[in-house]
Amino acid sequence: MRGDGDGWVLSDNGAHYWGRHGAAGLLLRAPRPDGSRAILLQHRAAWSHQGGTWGLPGGARDSHETVEQAAVREAHEEAGLSAHQLTVRTSVVTAEVHGTGGPAWTYTTVIADVPTQVDTVPNRESSELRWVAEDEVTELPLHPGFAASWQRLREVAAAIPLQAGLQPDA
Repeated sequence: MRGDGDGWVLSDNGAHYWGRHGAAGLLLRAPRPDGSRAILLQHRAAWSHQGGTWGLPGGARDSHETVEQAAVREAHEEAGLSAHQLTVRTSVVTAEVHGTGGPAWTYTTVIADVPTQVDTVPNRESSELRWVAEDEVTELPLHPGFAASWQRLREVAAAIPLQAGLQPDA
């Protein structure tokens, strides 16, 4: 179902950004057996904007949604994740662009945890979903926006311990 946020915003410099009310993505973390962290990444379908690159499940925010609600909804649509499987920890505005005749467009990354590397179900927007070791993320061809924000996101996430006591989805 299309929401009221679907559509392009034109920036002052003529670039287009998806999401009439901004956009949000979910940086989902899970523990690995060795105690390090894994990040859920989406290999974007070839037909999509910046297709063939790796990034986070995410997309346009609808007018009635918080950034957290939008990121969790997009993760459900693109990866089959349910809100009850994860714990939202924080959110970080990772891009802000001034648009023509309207408020600034923002992309917000929501950081959340799951207790294990849960199974995912890709939709047509994904060529693949993969749990990637945090130290190996930059070895993949990343979506330019994600690549530009990865180091900052990694620093923010490192300051937040993985949520303890989560129960895996039964």
